[in-house]
Amino acid sequence: MPVTRLFDIPGLQQAHHPKADAIATKEGGSWKKYAIGEVMVVSEQLALGLMALGVKPGDKVAICSGNRSEWVLVDQAILRIGAVTVPVYPTSSKEDYAYILHHAGANVCFSSNAEIHAKAQEAGPPHQFTFDRVEGARHWSELRGSGSPDRLPQLREYENAVKADDLATIIYTSGTTGKPKGVMLSHHNIISNLEASITRFPVDHNAKAISFLPLSHIYERMLMYMYMRTGVSIHFQESLEDLGDRIREVQPDVFTAVPRLLEKIYDRIIAKGEALTGIKRWLFFWALDLGFQYDVRGKSWWYGVQLGIARKLIFSKWIEALGGRVRVVASGSAALQERLARVFNAAGVPVMEGYGLTESSPVISVNDLRNDGLRFGTVGRPIPGVEVRIAADGEILAKGPNIMLGYYMDPEMTAATLDAEGWLHTGDIGEITTEGFLRITDRKKEIFKTSGGKYVAPQVLENSLKASRFIEQVMVIGENRKFPAALIVPDFHFLKDYCTLKGIPFESREQVIADKRIMDRIFQEVQVANTGIGHWEQVKKIALLPAELTIEAGDLTPSLKLRRKTIMEKYAAVVEAIYA
Repeated sequence: MPVTRLFDIPGLQQAHHPKADAIATKEGGSWKKYAIGEVMVVSEQLALGLMALGVKPGDKVAICSGNRSEWVLVDQAILRIGAVTVPVYPTSSKEDYAYILHHAGANVCFSSNAEIHAKAQEAGPPHQFTFDRVEGARHWSELRGSGSPDRLPQLREYENAVKADDLATIIYTSGTTGKPKGVMLSHHNIISNLEASITRFPVDHNAKAISFLPLSHIYERMLMYMYMRTGVSIHFQESLEDLGDRIREVQPDVFTAVPRLLEKIYDRIIAKGEALTGIKRWLFFWALDLGFQYDVRGKSWWYGVQLGIARKLIFSKWIEALGGRVRVVASGSAALQERLARVFNAAGVPVMEGYGLTESSPVISVNDLRNDGLRFGTVGRPIPGVEVRIAADGEILAKGPNIMLGYYMDPEMTAATLDAEGWLHTGDIGEITTEGFLRITDRKKEIFKTSGGKYVAPQVLENSLKASRFIEQVMVIGENRKFPAALIVPDFHFLKDYCTLKGIPFESREQVIADKRIMDRIFQEVQVANTGIGHWEQVKKIALLPAELTIEAGDLTPSLKLRRKTIMEKYAAVVEAIYA
């Protein structure tokens, strides 16, 4: 059965892998499961309900929710009509909600809970529904019975009229500067990407996945369609609060992660290691050091013997903490520290780093543990059907069936991003190794020039600095200044333990970051990161910040990228003090 439209996918699963637990969400302490046939029936009922509201092909319908089964059901209903799904991050500000819903022209909006409903309601779409039961709001289930079965022939006409190259979704990129841009992706864009990505994913219809990264991001959403395409059972997790418990309960074969999450998992593991004593503590850090030396292409036979012992005694507990069955963790959205990729793979947790953009649906390249397809420090080889080349200035260009149709109602920005030959200008700087692996070195727009005329790539320094246990978050600055500097948010949990050990008072965050001993100790970590790079690139001064950079405060995008301009404005006085 050919798959040319996203709403064809459930039918394909029903024909080949009729799962009783195609999708599931935990409700009231137990998993509410939908068989794939039920997904098809409910989405049809919802489509008829949307048609009763006046939704027709080409109309825009918004979904503002975390990951749950209703997201999939509503999305399928929208697509069957030939309408366009407009997802919005649950964490987006009310200003972004107003802009996106107005810019897209969405007349119908589904919100997961009361808080999100309030933001969407203020934005003004006339038809509002909620997934949770919210007082005064219409519940999504009302739509299931509101459509007339007499309109089924019309729904079939709508379905038959949808072509592979038709617009399926508009995804508003979170953007590190300016207003969000609406990326237009067709059914074929996404399907071509999932079909090519399947070749890099060692999972089949016997596998289970847990899905917690936002479906409003094309990364998780494409993989959700891919799971359905291959018959993988999907368990949705809306909150990150009890994620560890859910992972151990579901025992997933596959899940996706962003580096920030992997860093937090690693930090929790290290904290447990620090609490050990005697021979157990020695063994823990011996295994950790061994893991940092891991190379997929092999080392000496003696290293292999030691690694086998480390896996049995130490790393087996890491695997148990992730459910005990994980076969692949796909890491994307930002650069992963190479040492973390090494140590997780050494532990038997196959973390595969990939690369892509919303504009490329999203995968451009990804590592694969099989077929000699993994190199640490790279984002893998390009997936089948996608071409990659490096422009004269180092920018990564990509071309293929996954490249977007353009930006919604923004032909100028489209022309600036997609050239006449169809190459997507990614804005990232990189190189292709002799073995064909893609390596990302920085963001083109984030590279800055010091007042001495020297170029500095901040992401390289930031990734190196985040390897320190003292440093939670960091932003390297220095555009048009005499030298690079860094704004650093310490890891306050670790810092508290350090202060106890060293007899340094920890009365408040503000007090402890003002302590010269702490400033000097963290600057030692900076000097380690400065080793081996050009003198002009080295961080010469730092400032410690008392509060984490968050999405809610506007410091980070929903995909956890730094909003550099916003942070610079927010901490302008701190920056000026550094260079005074």
